[in-house]
Amino acid sequence: MKIIVLDGYTENPGDISWAPLEALGEVTVYDRTSYEESPLITERIGDAEVIVINKTPVSRATIDACPNLKAIAVLATGYNVVDCEYAREKGIPVMNVPVYGTDNVSQFAIGLLLELCSHIGHHSDSVLAGEWASSVDFCYWHFPMIEVSGKTAGIIGLGRIGVNTARILRAMNVRVLAYDAFPSEAGRAVAEYVELDQLLSQSDFVFLHCPLFPSTQGIINKENIARMKDGALLINNSRGPLVVEQDLADALNSGKLAGAAVDVVSTEPIRPDNVLLTARNCIITPHISWATKEARERIMQTTADNIRAFMEGHPANVVNM
Repeated sequence: MKIIVLDGYTENPGDISWAPLEALGEVTVYDRTSYEESPLITERIGDAEVIVINKTPVSRATIDACPNLKAIAVLATGYNVVDCEYAREKGIPVMNVPVYGTDNVSQFAIGLLLELCSHIGHHSDSVLAGEWASSVDFCYWHFPMIEVSGKTAGIIGLGRIGVNTARILRAMNVRVLAYDAFPSEAGRAVAEYVELDQLLSQSDFVFLHCPLFPSTQGIINKENIARMKDGALLINNSRGPLVVEQDLADALNSGKLAGAAVDVVSTEPIRPDNVLLTARNCIITPHISWATKEARERIMQTTADNIRAFMEGHPANVVNM
């Protein structure tokens, strides 16, 4: 079995092993290929039977140009970079990794909230720059400090990650509201399901943990921001296009929202002209909620398990069949 990894660097920059894949056949790993349609993609796939991707696109044209291709394994949960419908027509399963980072994505979401409330990184930087050593006072702070306990959080999207985030918030004495099209018993155990308007109007902190669907794209927009509490905080480490970035920047710059922390943006890597780069009180991290070593090892093993299952005639975690 010939396996080509087209963009393996973010999954494995060198601190974990490709051994689970190498046990399955002849493996060639490219750190990076292209995030845009490119002849290099088909050139590198060649006559491979299985390709492994993260964000390198696999289009109809690429599939047609690689007639030996039998399976596509995605090193992630999201698979929008693949023309899944055409792959289905060609009998090519697209396999993803649906569960690998529940704990660390929730951990990161809470970390973003705490950074907005306490600005630990900012104040550490100021101390290291010499500001405390030259201060006439024994302490100082550049931003209002916000106590999390006793507040209300609203979670849009109460799946596995949302439920896990809710559990942590409840342990911090935070009331949790949730909006989700598919309520669950696990969700009811940790949150109160409400309509979106109620969640927005009552929440001090709004978390986005929902998938990107046509119904959720741009769910944080001018109209919904207007429904939010004055001075609320927004946390998004789900998908960038859930937010209309100009509307969020306007709300931050006007003071309608006190702050936002995002790990994802509309176009990644972030464009130099992204409006959030110059917005007030906006923390941006480079899409790393998922990237703990432990989580990446789980991605590697699940991807190998998916390919092994395909080789045995019963592909697992198929998203297009």
